Amino acid sequence: MPKSTALQFLDPSQTAGGKHPYLFTQCQAIHARSFIPCQDTPAAKITYSAAVTVPSALTTLMSAIPQDSSKPSSGPSGTHTFHFKQDVPIPSYLLALAVGELESRQIGPKSKVWSEPSMVEAGAYEFADTAKFLAAAEEVAGEYVWGVYDLLLLPPSFPYGGMENPCLTFVTPTLLAGDRSLVNVVAHEIAHSWTGNLVTNATWEHFWLNEGFTVFLERKIIGRLHGQQALQFHAANGYLSLVDTIHQIGDTHNFTALVPDLSGGVDPDDSFSKVPYEKGFYFLYYLQGLVGGSKPFEAFLKTYLQHFKFKTLTTTDFQEFFCDYFKDTTAIQQIDWQTWLYSPGLPPVQNDYDPTLGQAADALALKWHTSDLLGIGSKGPAGACPSDIQGWSSEMLVAFLDKLASYRARQAMNKQTTRHMAKLYSLDESKNAEIRGSWYKLAVNAEDDAVLPLTVQFLKEQGRMKFLRPLYRALYKSKMGKDVAVQTFQESRQSYHPIAAKMVAADLNVD
Repeated sequence: MPKSTALQFLDPSQTAGGKHPYLFTQCQAIHARSFIPCQDTPAAKITYSAAVTVPSALTTLMSAIPQDSSKPSSGPSGTHTFHFKQDVPIPSYLLALAVGELESRQIGPKSKVWSEPSMVEAGAYEFADTAKFLAAAEEVAGEYVWGVYDLLLLPPSFPYGGMENPCLTFVTPTLLAGDRSLVNVVAHEIAHSWTGNLVTNATWEHFWLNEGFTVFLERKIIGRLHGQQALQFHAANGYLSLVDTIHQIGDTHNFTALVPDLSGGVDPDDSFSKVPYEKGFYFLYYLQGLVGGSKPFEAFLKTYLQHFKFKTLTTTDFQEFFCDYFKDTTAIQQIDWQTWLYSPGLPPVQNDYDPTLGQAADALALKWHTSDLLGIGSKGPAGACPSDIQGWSSEMLVAFLDKLASYRARQAMNKQTTRHMAKLYSLDESKNAEIRGSWYKLAVNAEDDAVLPLTVQFLKEQGRMKFLRPLYRALYKSKMGKDVAVQTFQESRQSYHPIAAKMVAADLNVD
């Protein structure tokens, strides 16, 4: 069991408290089979109950409803037993278990946040708007059927931003920005309560039915809470991420198709990328426009979720249901289903988004880009100063960095330019994980050796694949960082989750 790819065991020294060990699972995509005997496919949904006995200093949580109304029952000497029940059918990848020194704080009628004691107050502050996210999601998608919606703030080695385990979303501590600026991940995981958990892709080839719909619902939640321009801002930034991903994978690669071919024993983890998320959202947004906008499409969405709840489906099932629902809408006859679904590369149709919120970030990125077109170095655009980004949210700053990175896809910046940018905007001093991830990648591509120690520190202090893989790849590709990348990985490998370690090892061509 210690070698199970679904489990990560942490020594006390790897926890925030330093006194007790910690255990957590990550079963998606096909790791539940290494945890318990099961039919490890999303096509087979199950209900379950469990009794878990652990040392009395530790608390157990699962992706189910706790059955201990006040406290766990006493077990053998020095232990106690927790009981759980999940009555809603779930696929095996949503089985989840966590054991550690855990405390909770109530953050809403249906919700608690759990974590090690030293982080629980920070988590309660950061995720205080969870009830608002839930209410907005119910407005769009219908009744929340899972009873409770708790959050578990995991140790830094957790490989994802969040994992939508029913009743107990797992989240990374890299979301603790101190200003609630990164909590849209929670909106995404809440959306999974309908798209993915309630209505599930039958096989991993159809993963976009899970993630594309979830990004779509996530942005509907953001639109409800922060306005339609915020939805448009995130949609536009998501497209940049999609373009970058397809450029990195290759626009003729099977994995850039919305429905990739995973026959022949392909591990679904190997195909994991932004494609099912952002290309899936892009397709649904296109369909929404074709059928008349938000009102008719949201009515369809509720009907779709109601029809397929507790079930699994394929892309063909979705296509047939959509075409039947909108059979009187002549515009759907122009949909090129074959290209959208099965062809690799970028989407065949261009969506238009409201650029209002992103205009300042885009304009500043263009100024910095044109100040050093040839990559020979400059002090940046004329008049550049710290007030350029005064009052900006962290999301706007990340949008600026990512837009600039997209401009520099073919010709990296010069490190003289990135050093000047770092000084003006205090980028090296940022503690925000999203800003750090985007900034370090841009600077590493510029061969800016001043960010090497900062990048290495970031790679060692957390294990989120969103940051690990792009930064390791950038280091490995750079002249200054290839050996540093391999050495840092070898030193940190044991602290990463097995899934993350496997993927980074492949990126770096190491055993």
